[in-house]
Amino acid sequence: MDDLGNRLDWFKAVILPHEGPLRARLRRLCQPGFDVDNLVAESLARAYAAKDIQRITAGRGYLFTIAHNLLIDAARRDTIVSLDFVADLDRLRAVDDSMQAAISARAELRWLQAVVDTLPLQCRRVFLLRRVHDYSLEEIAAEMALSVSTVEKHLAKAVRLVATAMAEREEGGLETTRGSGRTAGDRRPGGGVRR
Repeated sequence: MDDLGNRLDWFKAVILPHEGPLRARLRRLCQPGFDVDNLVAESLARAYAAKDIQRITAGRGYLFTIAHNLLIDAARRDTIVSLDFVADLDRLRAVDDSMQAAISARAELRWLQAVVDTLPLQCRRVFLLRRVHDYSLEEIAAEMALSVSTVEKHLAKAVRLVATAMAEREEGGLETTRGSGRTAGDRRPGGGVRR
């Protein structure tokens, strides 16, 4: 997970700031109707997949070189490939979209797993038994030798913590609860979680 975090940090700092200038330059250079957005996306994807990211410090030059090479490849293909083959490539987009969705779903699951791993032990266990294994509250209580009301409290706490983490992720920080002046993770009385 640490390598993924380092790669993301490198990508955000070294490569991503040059996306706009690359897009602007390609729009000036390419013929009308050329799919600039696709070329930029492919360039970014290839930059992200670089093997030795520590050696790449000049992100602008690296990204522009990738785009240049992709343009050359596209020009070569345009002169060689038949129009029937290009029409067939449109059918592959559906596969690409489903693959992107699968990759995105896996990333979401990894994030959720990381959040669940931070829950207190009892809350985590109750949450997993209820949400993943679909145990009833009574079954969880019997399994953990707790009362049903204690299981309910652990589940409510786990759901609240997961929901808070989701809100923070979506909004980039703690959100202030509207009208109360309290943060979403505030533990003062009166801020109970409804189920």
